[in-house]
Amino acid sequence: MADSKLIQKDAYGLILEAIDTGLYKPGDRLVESELAERFGVSRTPIREALQRLETQSLLTRDGRSLIVASLDHSQLAELYVVRGELEGLAARLAARHATPEEVRVLKTMLDEDQALVDDPEAMARANRRFHKQIHLASHNRFLVQQLDLVHRSMALLASTSIAAEGRPTDTLKEHGRIVQAIEKGDGDAAAEALRVHISKAYETRLKLDAKAVEAAE
Repeated sequence: MADSKLIQKDAYGLILEAIDTGLYKPGDRLVESELAERFGVSRTPIREALQRLETQSLLTRDGRSLIVASLDHSQLAELYVVRGELEGLAARLAARHATPEEVRVLKTMLDEDQALVDDPEAMARANRRFHKQIHLASHNRFLVQQLDLVHRSMALLASTSIAAEGRPTDTLKEHGRIVQAIEKGDGDAAAEALRVHISKAYETRLKLDAKAVEAAE
Protein backbone atom coordinates (compact mmCIF):
# COMPACT_ATOMS: atom_id res chain seq x y z
CA MET A 1 0.00 0.00 0.00
CA ALA A 2 2.81 2.40 0.88
CA ASP A 3 4.55 1.70 -2.45
CA SER A 4 1.31 2.39 -4.31
CA LYS A 5 0.87 5.73 -2.54
CA LEU A 6 4.50 6.65 -3.27
CA ILE A 7 4.07 5.90 -6.99
CA GLN A 8 0.87 7.95 -7.08
CA LYS A 9 2.63 10.85 -5.36
CA ASP A 10 5.54 10.58 -7.80
CA ALA A 11 3.21 10.60 -10.82
CA TYR A 12 1.39 13.66 -9.50
CA GLY A 13 4.66 15.43 -8.74
CA LEU A 14 6.12 14.61 -12.15
CA ILE A 15 3.12 15.97 -14.04
CA LEU A 16 2.91 19.04 -11.80
CA GLU A 17 6.60 19.78 -12.33
CA ALA A 18 6.18 19.35 -16.08
CA ILE A 19 3.42 21.98 -16.05
CA ASP A 20 5.39 24.26 -13.73
CA THR A 21 8.49 24.18 -15.94
CA GLY A 22 6.51 24.75 -19.13
CA LEU A 23 6.92 21.30 -20.62
CA TYR A 24 3.13 21.28 -20.82
CA LYS A 25 1.55 24.68 -21.41
CA PRO A 26 -2.05 25.94 -21.09
CA GLY A 27 -4.15 24.27 -23.77
CA ASP A 28 -1.88 21.24 -24.16
CA ARG A 29 -3.66 17.89 -24.12
CA LEU A 30 -2.50 15.30 -21.60
CA VAL A 31 -2.85 11.66 -22.63
CA GLU A 32 -2.48 8.83 -20.11
CA SER A 33 -0.48 6.52 -22.37
CA GLU A 34 1.93 9.27 -23.43
CA LEU A 35 2.49 10.42 -19.85
CA ALA A 36 3.04 6.84 -18.65
CA GLU A 37 5.65 6.30 -21.35
CA ARG A 38 7.39 9.64 -20.75
CA PHE A 39 7.68 9.21 -16.99
CA GLY A 40 8.08 5.43 -16.85
CA VAL A 41 5.01 5.00 -14.64
CA SER A 42 2.03 2.69 -15.14
CA ARG A 43 -1.24 4.19 -16.35
CA THR A 44 -3.15 3.69 -13.08
CA PRO A 45 -1.14 6.21 -10.98
CA ILE A 46 -1.09 8.54 -13.99
CA ARG A 47 -4.88 8.36 -14.18
CA GLU A 48 -5.19 9.05 -10.43
CA ALA A 49 -2.76 11.96 -10.69
CA LEU A 50 -4.74 13.47 -13.58
CA GLN A 51 -7.96 13.19 -11.58
CA ARG A 52 -6.30 14.96 -8.67
CA LEU A 53 -5.00 17.76 -10.91
CA GLU A 54 -8.45 18.17 -12.45
CA THR A 55 -9.97 18.46 -8.96
CA GLN A 56 -7.45 21.23 -8.23
CA SER A 57 -8.51 23.02 -11.45
CA LEU A 58 -5.05 22.70 -12.96
CA LEU A 59 -6.55 20.56 -15.70
CA THR A 60 -9.87 21.03 -17.45
CA ARG A 61 -12.06 19.05 -19.86
CA ASP A 62 -12.15 19.67 -23.58
CA GLY A 63 -14.71 17.13 -24.70
CA ARG A 64 -13.32 13.80 -23.50
CA SER A 65 -9.76 15.09 -23.28
CA LEU A 66 -7.94 16.67 -20.36
CA ILE A 67 -5.96 19.81 -21.14
CA VAL A 68 -3.82 22.11 -19.05
CA ALA A 69 -6.09 24.88 -17.82
CA SER A 70 -5.57 28.55 -18.57
CA LEU A 71 -6.52 31.68 -16.66
CA ASP A 72 -8.77 34.37 -18.12
CA HIS A 73 -8.34 38.07 -17.33
CA SER A 74 -10.62 37.99 -14.28
CA GLN A 75 -9.03 34.85 -12.84
CA LEU A 76 -5.58 36.38 -13.30
CA ALA A 77 -6.64 39.48 -11.37
CA GLU A 78 -8.14 37.38 -8.58
CA LEU A 79 -5.01 35.25 -8.36
CA TYR A 80 -2.71 38.24 -8.02
CA VAL A 81 -4.92 39.82 -5.34
CA VAL A 82 -4.73 36.66 -3.23
CA ARG A 83 -1.04 36.20 -3.95
CA GLY A 84 -0.21 39.76 -2.93
CA GLU A 85 -2.00 39.46 0.39
CA LEU A 86 -0.63 36.02 1.28
CA GLU A 87 2.91 36.86 0.18
CA GLY A 88 2.74 40.09 2.16
CA LEU A 89 1.68 38.16 5.25
CA ALA A 90 4.53 35.70 4.73
CA ALA A 91 7.04 38.58 4.58
CA ARG A 92 5.54 40.14 7.72
CA LEU A 93 5.84 36.86 9.62
CA ALA A 94 9.33 36.25 8.24
CA ALA A 95 10.41 39.62 9.64
CA ARG A 96 9.18 38.40 13.00
CA HIS A 97 10.30 34.76 12.96
CA ALA A 98 13.14 34.28 10.47
CA THR A 99 16.31 32.92 12.04
CA PRO A 100 19.68 34.58 11.35
CA GLU A 101 20.54 31.56 9.20
CA GLU A 102 17.41 32.01 7.07
CA VAL A 103 18.20 35.69 6.56
CA ARG A 104 21.72 34.80 5.46
CA VAL A 105 20.30 32.30 2.95
CA LEU A 106 18.07 35.02 1.48
CA LYS A 107 21.03 37.40 1.19
CA THR A 108 23.11 34.69 -0.48
CA MET A 109 20.31 34.15 -2.99
CA LEU A 110 20.37 37.86 -3.81
CA ASP A 111 24.10 37.73 -4.50
CA GLU A 112 23.94 34.56 -6.58
CA ASP A 113 20.95 35.71 -8.62
CA GLN A 114 22.87 38.73 -9.92
CA ALA A 115 24.55 36.37 -12.39
CA LEU A 116 21.18 35.29 -13.85
CA VAL A 117 19.81 38.60 -15.16
CA ASP A 118 20.46 37.59 -18.78
CA ASP A 119 18.78 34.19 -18.42
CA PRO A 120 14.99 34.66 -17.95
CA GLU A 121 14.27 30.96 -17.37
CA ALA A 122 16.98 30.62 -14.72
CA MET A 123 15.84 33.90 -13.18
CA ALA A 124 12.26 32.62 -13.02
CA ARG A 125 13.42 29.49 -11.19
CA ALA A 126 15.51 31.62 -8.82
CA ASN A 127 12.50 33.86 -8.20
CA ARG A 128 10.35 30.87 -7.21
CA ARG A 129 13.12 29.63 -4.93
CA PHE A 130 13.44 33.06 -3.29
CA HIS A 131 9.72 33.34 -2.62
CA LYS A 132 9.59 29.79 -1.26
CA GLN A 133 12.36 30.65 1.18
CA ILE A 134 10.32 33.59 2.49
CA HIS A 135 7.29 31.33 2.84
CA LEU A 136 9.32 28.89 4.94
CA ALA A 137 10.82 31.72 6.99
CA SER A 138 7.30 32.73 8.04
CA HIS A 139 7.25 29.56 10.18
CA ASN A 140 3.52 29.14 9.57
CA ARG A 141 2.72 25.78 7.99
CA PHE A 142 -0.86 26.70 7.09
CA LEU A 143 0.25 29.81 5.24
CA VAL A 144 2.91 27.80 3.40
CA GLN A 145 0.25 25.31 2.30
CA GLN A 146 -1.99 28.06 0.93
CA LEU A 147 0.91 29.70 -0.89
CA ASP A 148 1.82 26.36 -2.44
CA LEU A 149 -1.70 26.23 -3.91
CA VAL A 150 -1.37 29.77 -5.24
CA HIS A 151 1.97 29.02 -6.85
CA ARG A 152 0.56 25.89 -8.47
CA SER A 153 -1.99 28.11 -10.17
CA MET A 154 0.82 30.44 -11.27
CA ALA A 155 2.09 27.51 -13.35
CA LEU A 156 -0.96 28.00 -15.59
CA LEU A 157 0.53 31.23 -16.93
CA ALA A 158 2.10 30.61 -20.31
CA SER A 159 5.11 32.83 -19.68
CA THR A 160 6.96 34.53 -16.86
CA SER A 161 6.79 38.29 -16.34
CA ILE A 162 10.51 38.20 -15.57
CA ALA A 163 11.11 37.72 -19.30
CA ALA A 164 10.08 41.36 -19.89
CA GLU A 165 12.86 43.79 -20.72
CA GLY A 166 14.39 45.29 -17.59
CA ARG A 167 12.32 43.13 -15.28
CA PRO A 168 15.17 40.87 -13.99
CA THR A 169 17.14 43.86 -12.69
CA ASP A 170 14.04 45.46 -11.15
CA THR A 171 13.10 42.13 -9.57
CA LEU A 172 16.45 41.88 -7.81
CA LYS A 173 16.15 45.43 -6.49
CA GLU A 174 12.68 44.64 -5.14
CA HIS A 175 13.96 41.41 -3.59
CA GLY A 176 16.71 43.41 -1.93
CA ARG A 177 14.23 45.76 -0.28
CA ILE A 178 12.22 42.80 0.99
CA VAL A 179 15.26 41.10 2.51
CA GLN A 180 16.45 44.36 4.06
CA ALA A 181 13.12 44.81 5.83
CA ILE A 182 13.06 41.19 7.00
CA GLU A 183 16.61 41.49 8.35
CA LYS A 184 15.61 44.62 10.30
CA GLY A 185 12.58 42.83 11.71
CA ASP A 186 10.27 45.47 10.21
CA GLY A 187 7.13 43.51 9.42
CA ASP A 188 5.19 46.44 7.98
CA ALA A 189 7.98 47.39 5.59
CA ALA A 190 8.55 43.75 4.57
CA ALA A 191 4.86 43.21 3.83
CA GLU A 192 4.61 46.44 1.85
CA ALA A 193 7.79 45.72 -0.13
CA LEU A 194 6.52 42.29 -1.10
CA ARG A 195 3.07 43.55 -2.04
CA VAL A 196 4.67 46.22 -4.24
CA HIS A 197 6.84 43.53 -5.81
CA ILE A 198 3.78 41.42 -6.67
CA SER A 199 1.92 44.48 -7.96
CA LYS A 200 4.76 45.35 -10.33
CA ALA A 201 4.91 41.75 -11.54
CA TYR A 202 1.17 41.84 -12.22
CA GLU A 203 1.45 45.16 -14.07
CA THR A 204 4.24 43.71 -16.21
CA ARG A 205 2.17 40.65 -17.02
CA LEU A 206 -0.79 42.77 -18.07
CA LYS A 207 1.48 44.70 -20.45
CA LEU A 208 2.85 41.46 -21.90
CA ASP A 209 -0.66 40.09 -22.39
CA ALA A 210 -1.77 43.33 -24.08
CA LYS A 211 1.17 43.13 -26.49
CA ALA A 212 0.36 39.49 -27.25
CA VAL A 213 -3.24 40.40 -28.10
CA GLU A 214 -2.08 43.29 -30.28
CA ALA A 215 0.37 41.04 -32.13
CA ALA A 216 -2.36 38.47 -32.78
CA GLU A 217 -4.74 41.01 -34.34
